[in-house]
Amino acid sequence: MRRSWLVIALLWSLAAGVWGAEDELRIGVLSHRGDEATLRNWTPTADYLSREVPEYHFVIVPLDFDEIEPAVRNRRVDFLLVNPGIYVNMEVRYRITRIATLNNLLNDRPLNIFGGVIFTRADSPIRSLEAVRGTRFMAVDRTSLGGFQMAWQVLAEKGIDPNRDTRLSFGGTHDAVVRAVLEGEADVGTVRTGILEALSLEDHRPLKEVRILGERWSARYPFHHSTPLYPEWPFSKLPHVPNTLARRVAIALLRMSPLEPAAQWGDYAGWTIPLEYQPVHELLQRLHLPPYDQPERFTLEDAVRKYWYWLLTLAVFLLALAVMTTWVARLNRALERSRRLLERQHNLILDSVADGIYGVDLEGRTTFFNKAAETITGWKPEDLVGTNQHEKLHHTRPDGTPYPAEECPIYRTFHEGRPRYVEEDIFWRKDGTSFPVEYSSTPLRDEAGRILGSVVVFRDISKRKQADEAARQHQLELAHMARLSTLGEMASGMAHELNQPLTAIATNADACIRLLENDACARERIFEVLETIGAQARRAGEIIQQLRQFVRKEEPRVSAVDLNQLVKEVLVLVRPELGRAGVQLELDLAEALPPVEVQRIQIDQVILNLVRNALEAMLDPRVNQRRLSVRTRPAGGHAVTVEVEDSGPGLPPEVRDKLFDPFVTTKPQGMGLGLSISKGIIEAHKGRLYCEETESGTLFRFVLPLDAHDH
Repeated sequence: MRRSWLVIALLWSLAAGVWGAEDELRIGVLSHRGDEATLRNWTPTADYLSREVPEYHFVIVPLDFDEIEPAVRNRRVDFLLVNPGIYVNMEVRYRITRIATLNNLLNDRPLNIFGGVIFTRADSPIRSLEAVRGTRFMAVDRTSLGGFQMAWQVLAEKGIDPNRDTRLSFGGTHDAVVRAVLEGEADVGTVRTGILEALSLEDHRPLKEVRILGERWSARYPFHHSTPLYPEWPFSKLPHVPNTLARRVAIALLRMSPLEPAAQWGDYAGWTIPLEYQPVHELLQRLHLPPYDQPERFTLEDAVRKYWYWLLTLAVFLLALAVMTTWVARLNRALERSRRLLERQHNLILDSVADGIYGVDLEGRTTFFNKAAETITGWKPEDLVGTNQHEKLHHTRPDGTPYPAEECPIYRTFHEGRPRYVEEDIFWRKDGTSFPVEYSSTPLRDEAGRILGSVVVFRDISKRKQADEAARQHQLELAHMARLSTLGEMASGMAHELNQPLTAIATNADACIRLLENDACARERIFEVLETIGAQARRAGEIIQQLRQFVRKEEPRVSAVDLNQLVKEVLVLVRPELGRAGVQLELDLAEALPPVEVQRIQIDQVILNLVRNALEAMLDPRVNQRRLSVRTRPAGGHAVTVEVEDSGPGLPPEVRDKLFDPFVTTKPQGMGLGLSISKGIIEAHKGRLYCEETESGTLFRFVLPLDAHDH
């Protein structure tokens, strides 16, 4: 079909050549639905003008959107029939003049206004103009008034710029845009009004399968539209066309009847006088589209006349700014005075604190040094500020070995950005002597959170260490007195225990004498008696050695000790009492128990206290069966446990919660120090001592870490 219309156009061109180039008048028509449709619809109009103005032969020249301006600029056309947007652009740029406005025919109604329609598929989730943002948006052409620019203005009122806020594309023709939306190649499309209705008459599809977005209603315009309405296409002449000829063409167009075949072929209702196209100018101005895409010359007088209100506001603002500047300057001076006052107060506060305080920057240099730090160390601020504090205060460990700066907790504080507390370390005075300190190091940050260095707060703990040592010595004395008291309570039992081997020694010695006197040949018998004498002597010596060890003042010496052996040694001392009280001893000692680092005599005392407490608890007349269990166990590979369990009556409720407090006892003659001293000894070894009620009586358990004195 397109080829047939091209043949017709060629025949018209040949005919024009026969009549002469000077008699041919070319009408450029925007081919917004394709060249074939343009020739089919508008060639009869050219024939009509050729009949009405017989001196000339009119021909139709289909023009794409980008062909219009070159054709006008190079005078390849004499008349122009385009959309109002392109007309306004050509009017401003090339001074073309409209001579008539098209009366379009839509659904048998003549209309000389039109608009744009924004639509999507009927099954699309897009239901409003606001939802167009981010979609695939297709228009006809960037210069199409009804096929893009009208929709652009409406979307701009919703805060949407199709060029930036959508994935914009152009179909070239109105039919292509409708087809792209229906086939899912675009989410939203825009065409001029009447296109959807026209296509619906052809195949009954588009209006049933689309949803109109932002639809408006107008009593004078019955078709679907989403934009304001603008005048229809103007028929205009180029400047080189004589006015007399243009007037004849205009008269011919205005006289055209709606029943004229040319009008029916073009599907319009004739022509009317030229309408006002100022609304189109305003639309292009708002969108900054050609010919309003270039800024006009703007003089100072124009600025004053247009912006006098803002200039007056600016003058008032500048005056207020000057007043504010003066006020701010006064505030700055007051702030500076306040800053100096705060600095003095800051220094006064630092100097009034009893602890030493100094600052360190990221290079390890001292930034300030308070009065207390000066008094404690003997260093003056001028000696330290700006110098490396580690080399002056912290260069050597307590054992005399060098202290590497990279291991210094103060440096690591600002390198890692977290505070540290060191319980015990040493600092060095200016005179070369050291002293024990505890200190904290905290990162110093600016307003943005960047680390500037650290602040160190330290305290001389020499007196505290002396007090701790005195307390420790007092604890040792108290423990020694408790052992002597315990030994006094055990004296009668020990006498009986020693009397037995000594009596055995004496009796057997007498037996040896009698054997030698009566039977010189009783050698075998004498050897047996002598062996008995030796065994009894060793037994007595063992008891005496254990007593000597138990009552002596221990030295603060830690050694690796087998707890099983300690338990056996203690039981040597209490075995006579167990026998007299009728107590059944159950001994469960774990094999291959790892040694622990402890002070031997102190742990001896704890075990003896617990065993004797259990023994005395079972002397209660209410106890029928007296059983003492002593057990040792490894605890998780890093500690050992000792348990002493009795079958006594349990603990009185009034004593249970304060069992380990000093001077708390259930014995009529007791001092109440045994469990308190035992708890102190175990905690000094970094262990735990606690009591539990069991079904058969009371269980005391203490746990000792294998490396207690490395903590």
